Amino acid sequence: MKTKLILFIFALSCSYTFAQRKLADKFFENFSYVKATELYEEAVKKGDSSEHVLTRLGDCYYNNSKIKEAAVWYGKALKKYDDVNPEYIYKYIQTQRSLDNYTEANKWLAKFRNIQSNDSRGKEYSSENVDIIKDLEENDGDIIVEVENLTINTKYSDFGSFVYNDELYFASARNTDEKKKYGWNDEPFLDLYQVNVKITDGKREFGTADFIKAEKVNTDYHEASVAITNDGKTIYFTRDNVDRKNKLGYDKKGTSHLKMYKATLVGEQWSDIVELPFNDDYYSTGHPALSADNKKLYFVSDREGGIGQTDIYEVDILEGNKYSEPRNLGEKINTEGREMFPFVSKDSIMYFSSDGYLGLGLLDIYKSNIIKDEAAEPVNLGAPYNSGFDDFAYFINGDKKTGYFSSDREGGQGNDDIYGFKAEKCKQVIEGIARDKKTNEILSGVEVKLINKAGKIVETVTTTADGAYRFEADCNKTYTILGSREDYKDAKEEVTTDKTNEKVNKADLYLQPLIDNDQIVINPIFFDFDKWNIRTDAEYELENVVDVMREHPKMVIKIESHTDSRGSDNYNLKLSDRRAKSTRDYLLSRGIAADRIESANGYGETQLLNKCSNGVKCTEEEHQLNRRSYFYILKD
Repeated sequence: MKTKLILFIFALSCSYTFAQRKLADKFFENFSYVKATELYEEAVKKGDSSEHVLTRLGDCYYNNSKIKEAAVWYGKALKKYDDVNPEYIYKYIQTQRSLDNYTEANKWLAKFRNIQSNDSRGKEYSSENVDIIKDLEENDGDIIVEVENLTINTKYSDFGSFVYNDELYFASARNTDEKKKYGWNDEPFLDLYQVNVKITDGKREFGTADFIKAEKVNTDYHEASVAITNDGKTIYFTRDNVDRKNKLGYDKKGTSHLKMYKATLVGEQWSDIVELPFNDDYYSTGHPALSADNKKLYFVSDREGGIGQTDIYEVDILEGNKYSEPRNLGEKINTEGREMFPFVSKDSIMYFSSDGYLGLGLLDIYKSNIIKDEAAEPVNLGAPYNSGFDDFAYFINGDKKTGYFSSDREGGQGNDDIYGFKAEKCKQVIEGIARDKKTNEILSGVEVKLINKAGKIVETVTTTADGAYRFEADCNKTYTILGSREDYKDAKEEVTTDKTNEKVNKADLYLQPLIDNDQIVINPIFFDFDKWNIRTDAEYELENVVDVMREHPKMVIKIESHTDSRGSDNYNLKLSDRRAKSTRDYLLSRGIAADRIESANGYGETQLLNKCSNGVKCTEEEHQLNRRSYFYILKD
């Protein structure tokens, strides 16, 4: 009897859990993720840890960008079941990368690749790409980006910026007077707002945000994502599938999809709302963007025949309120994942968000030159535009320096926030004084070159009476500073700039004089042991003598060559003489007239400069002092 009672209670429990799961599924399918989460978690407490419940919980949190919680539930499903749908594996990889757990992400990446060998999302990631991801996090470039969380944000969702005539248009769930709430995130439905914005020296000043100036654009349901034509007379926007009676339209499964609409400016208000002809009740169409010339309209859709979950499409805008058939932008933009929120700048660069490429977390912002080059590859904008969370709805003003993007990253005011940015090229200064290395005297007339890492001369200046030079240089680069002046050896300094904007780098140049009293002074000329042929390094030094004699066409010199005491006196005398003659012959080969070199003689070890004579123990440095050549100036 007791056993039968236990079985009966267990059966009732299973029946209740199953019913509760079906109820949770109903809320989930209607995007009421907050309520669905509550019901699924109750089902787990009652013993239902099925793959369906665990992955659905992961989706509830994932779709609301709660990455830590999503990772927990996806992880539970993957560790308990061997044949989980690959999409959940990919989402788990995304959450781990967003949390900087690259080892765990790569572990599951291997499995994802085995199952989905043709999926482009798997090809993008590998353990070797961790360094690439780190570079994206560090934004290791020469552009300084200042990001601010806008004062117009609320504790609700605010996102999607478009600026026209100093009016910022955006979507927000701040309308708390509306009783209806959206079950996805338990916030009010989105409305379109506008606010006046002035930018002075990169600083933004906002007026008071209010509903968009329009007749019947905002409804009881969602409106978001606008694009306005260059003449300011037409606005495109996204809205839930709402009929004329302000009621939602559904497909056969009871799902309401997004549609795109346009309105015309009449006076100061948007009116004459028209639904675009390529909408459909069975898939979503939204996120409008216009080409720079307003001849094409771009949008996002999950319609059949696409490449991934959502793709970016284009249509031609024709006369008479007509449009061409939609065209998928193809695999240079779209992946098996989600491509969303397109935007085209004034210079025809396409920006969009995607979770299908190598990025920092969930949705990342990318740019592509595909409008001008159909073979162009997308480029991740990196930090600080992108984070481990959803980053999307990029907009840049015509000045190419200021703009906006949206994100649900940590530290914001609400669910999604709008961020303003100011991007400017990071610049530093490299400056110094040119001086005589021997006397420390300031040198005017020094030609100073700024040379980049590739060896290209970026700029050349000449020092004035104060000996100063100054260059403006890019941040985070390595440069060579080369100073040249007649009768001096070139001076060279290497400078590496960092990422600090407007930093001043000091690099004084000390030029070694080539003429000292009655001599042309160069570094020692080295010969191979027991040899007298001129080596390349010796030629390099002798070019200084060539330069001086060319600068002074009447100069006459004599050459002396000396050795140390090692070896016989007679042999050293002959060796040094051969070396002196080789030195002379090199100068003659460089076009110096023979009558300008009065003599070239060797003196062996007869004129030592120190104690290191025959039989005296000396260091190599002491012997080196005696191995020398002199270029005496006899006439100038």
